[in-house]
Amino acid sequence: MAAAQLRRPAVVVALGFAAMILVATVLLMLPAAHEGGEATTFRQALFTATSAVCVTGLVVVDTPTHWSTFGELVIVAGIQAGGLGFMTSASLLGVLVARRLGLRSRVLAAAETRSVGLGDVRQVIRGVVLISLVVEGAVAVLLALRFWLGYDMGAGRAMYYGAFHAVSSFNNAGFALYTDNLIGFATDPLVCLPIAAAVIIGGIGFPVILELRRGLRSTGLWSVHTKITLLGTALLLVAGTGLVTAFEWRNPGTLGPMGVADKLFVGFFQGGVQPRTAGFNSLDYAQVHETSLLVTDGLMFIGGGSGGTAGGIKVATFMLLLLAIVAEVRGDPTVDAFGRQVPAAVLRQALSVALVGVAVVGGATLALLAVSGLDLDRVLFEAVSAFATVGLSTGITAQLPPAGQYILIGLMFLGRIGPITFAAALALRQSRKLFRRPEERVIVG
Repeated sequence: MAAAQLRRPAVVVALGFAAMILVATVLLMLPAAHEGGEATTFRQALFTATSAVCVTGLVVVDTPTHWSTFGELVIVAGIQAGGLGFMTSASLLGVLVARRLGLRSRVLAAAETRSVGLGDVRQVIRGVVLISLVVEGAVAVLLALRFWLGYDMGAGRAMYYGAFHAVSSFNNAGFALYTDNLIGFATDPLVCLPIAAAVIIGGIGFPVILELRRGLRSTGLWSVHTKITLLGTALLLVAGTGLVTAFEWRNPGTLGPMGVADKLFVGFFQGGVQPRTAGFNSLDYAQVHETSLLVTDGLMFIGGGSGGTAGGIKVATFMLLLLAIVAEVRGDPTVDAFGRQVPAAVLRQALSVALVGVAVVGGATLALLAVSGLDLDRVLFEAVSAFATVGLSTGITAQLPPAGQYILIGLMFLGRIGPITFAAALALRQSRKLFRRPEERVIVG
């Protein structure tokens, strides 16, 4: 009975997100939610609601022209609820997983990690809300001042735009109140840098944020999870920036016409930061090279930190698998990270999450190819973007047939709740065998 109750929260999380999506869908179908003209269909409302609550950013209608102010408020409320709900749910599932362990294991885990106080649920929720509001408030002020003083926008409208994009960026949603997203601000650091900072902070995960807040200078006391997440984030930021900048350097449709400084800046913002499941675009992805699309596919699939607003299989998952490969190549009997041995059970969970993600994206890509007839590179990009809740698109979202859009809806939902609930379910199902079977080697490779 107790085990069943421990597994039930994963179902509650899924039902909670489904309920939020349903409410947002109903509100977006109201006449007050769209501008004058053609009414919003159920599919358009469901797609937009799912994209908002699952903090993705893919759209089938133009956000600033189709939706009224009321509709935009519904979208930003969905983003905030989805972002806070996911962060809180991820942290609470971590609490439940920890409580599933014995007292001795919990004491040892708390002593080793020195990070999130998993025993105090209220403290976890309070920390999530406080961090979210502080970061969003600071970014909103910076953006509002820039819009007001730099773009001749009225004070009230500037505050509204600043708040909308602050919420969207911290929650890694990628919704923007401009038809071309952020292409018009591609070389403006006063707009792009606050957004990039919010994306990175929201994307590294609440457990890491809380641990950094407690001891920013005490790097020796950081948990292995925090160290792995920060190292992986830094490596992916550098790799994404370098590869996308290099591949697009002479592309006349993207970075080609820009100066060197602007190329590096846009390459950082678009190649390093945004594929981490944020979804804002300062480049037209319909014009980028296939090499850049493939690099972005990989970055999107990895995603951001665990227990945050980012999607994907998570940085820690990727880093654990990378460390396992390194250990195998070196012939090490165990996988070690920062002076600690990684449990075999954790490695199996990481491998399971990654392979299930590959299977979901592969199956969805095949289905999208069958119903759309579009090119593989564009369809794969769209599928990965939806699953990893990124929101970047080559512009084919609205062109997909209804069946294709419903596939993306399912991908966004699975991508938002799937990795965390699946990983928690794996952890909760762990049991100790009282016997071991004889070993037998299997040919690999």
